[in-house]
Amino acid sequence: MPIRILAEEVASQIAAGEVIERPASVVKELMENALDAGARRVEFRVINAGKELIEVSDDGYGIPSEELTLAVTRHATSKLSRAEDLFRIKTLGFRGEALASIASVSRLTLTSREKNAEIGWKIVVEGGKLLINEAAGMPIGTHVRVENLFFNVPARLKFLKSDLTEKNQITQLVSRYALAYPQIRFRLVQDGREVLQSLGNNNRREVLAQVFGNELAKQMLAVELEEEDIRVEGFISPVGISRSNRREITFFINGRWVQDTGLSAALIQAYHTLLMVGRFPIAALFIEISPELVDVNVHPAKAEVRFRDADRVFRVVQRAVKRALLAYSPAPQLNTSLWQSRSSEAMVEPAWEMAHESDIVQPTIESLTVDDKSVQQQSPLPVDALPLLRVIGQVGAAYLVAEGPDGLYLIDQHAAHERVLFEKFMRQAGKEIPSQALLHPQTFEVPPQAAALLHSQIEALNRWGFEVEPFGGNTFRVRRIPALLSGMEPLEAVRSLVEDFEEDETPLQAEIEARVIARVCKRAAVKAGQILSMDEQIALVRDLERCQSPRTCPHGRPTMIHLSVDLLERQFGRRGSR
Repeated sequence: MPIRILAEEVASQIAAGEVIERPASVVKELMENALDAGARRVEFRVINAGKELIEVSDDGYGIPSEELTLAVTRHATSKLSRAEDLFRIKTLGFRGEALASIASVSRLTLTSREKNAEIGWKIVVEGGKLLINEAAGMPIGTHVRVENLFFNVPARLKFLKSDLTEKNQITQLVSRYALAYPQIRFRLVQDGREVLQSLGNNNRREVLAQVFGNELAKQMLAVELEEEDIRVEGFISPVGISRSNRREITFFINGRWVQDTGLSAALIQAYHTLLMVGRFPIAALFIEISPELVDVNVHPAKAEVRFRDADRVFRVVQRAVKRALLAYSPAPQLNTSLWQSRSSEAMVEPAWEMAHESDIVQPTIESLTVDDKSVQQQSPLPVDALPLLRVIGQVGAAYLVAEGPDGLYLIDQHAAHERVLFEKFMRQAGKEIPSQALLHPQTFEVPPQAAALLHSQIEALNRWGFEVEPFGGNTFRVRRIPALLSGMEPLEAVRSLVEDFEEDETPLQAEIEARVIARVCKRAAVKAGQILSMDEQIALVRDLERCQSPRTCPHGRPTMIHLSVDLLERQFGRRGSR
């Protein structure tokens, strides 16, 4: 095939693919333009996850009418004029590609009015072609309307995730910028429902409550440190609050949201030995650094940066986080008053319970009952079933020791109880699940993105014995919970559904429900650190023996370690010495 110059239309769509990956990319570019224009109010309206409509309005400086058509031309920008300016960038945008890229893959309506202009001006561009250029009445500022995104590149639509995922991407993006710019009023409406509205009163803690909910916002630790030309401020979670992934770690460099593995490593290292392996903190950190010390022109979507002295920046971030942790998280105290023997009939709290974990709800094991008769009536054991075990005792208030005909079994009480509860739930599938009405219905608030998830799963929850209903905004009300969870705090049971929830992009409904129940069981199961009576230990092991998959918890973690007699003999030197 001979070499030839690409048509302008094809070149524009290729360029747009680097900048506009998904609807959230459009929201990001338009929002950054509004912030660069000095806006004090930015409003977003999104329909059908942004594929049908994305509308952004601001009260910024506006664009002169004679420059409006130039604004949708590639490489047209007011942010810089020379290559040297790239190393002194103080604005969020600078390449002049955003509006042109958006216009090439959608129907773009751009209306703007300057402060001193008597009337605004409007242009309409579809697939990169100018259709309308006329005067229009509007208040001071800019209004951008993006319709039918990717209409001329339908292949791109096939690569988008589910509507819920795309909505959450937009919500998380706007939430992050609302935290970074607390002095600006943000409002986000998705499919007619207000998802987020910040007050713009420069109180970052209030925005934190909007994004993460009041309870979590109260517990977040303030971070503030300034060393020469680097300043770090923001919020981190205390050691008692963590997540199973890094999704809630946010960094802003000079007002620009970035993803940087080095900064994440510095943050996580500051929590070293304070969090379990596989757990990560929640953080929103805002770093101000001299523009000459950071290169922002290293990623098509400007999502990555490069530091002139990366090690120094990472050290400052680590020191800032460690200082906050030491200031707000005193060393755990031993509760010696609990070092007393208690009746074996009652559940005993761990004698070494940490002070910062004292507010954790410890569920009872009401669902564990010894029923030897029912054991005898069980059908023949499958291949991976457990033999009948003799319970010996408990080790470290976390593991059960049991003897079987083929050796010793060390059983993780938390993972085992998760499996027991999960299979009890799943056996009730398709039947009327016993539930317990609350004497007083309880309300709770969740972050905006979690609210969307909860809205989508209310019907499934109600099938599993819950009764949860929307109560306005991001607030919900709980009226009933499954009888199996009667020993658990109702709000804790429902919150477990949305906290740390890993989205499955193409799940079957049955798979979603199984994962939802697995999360509930994880929260409802007995915890490591709970001392169980001998009767409770025996009951747990008997229930585990009746499970179809007793050797792993619903999340795939092993419930037990088997030490065979042969292994024990080799360890003690009885084998090989004969």
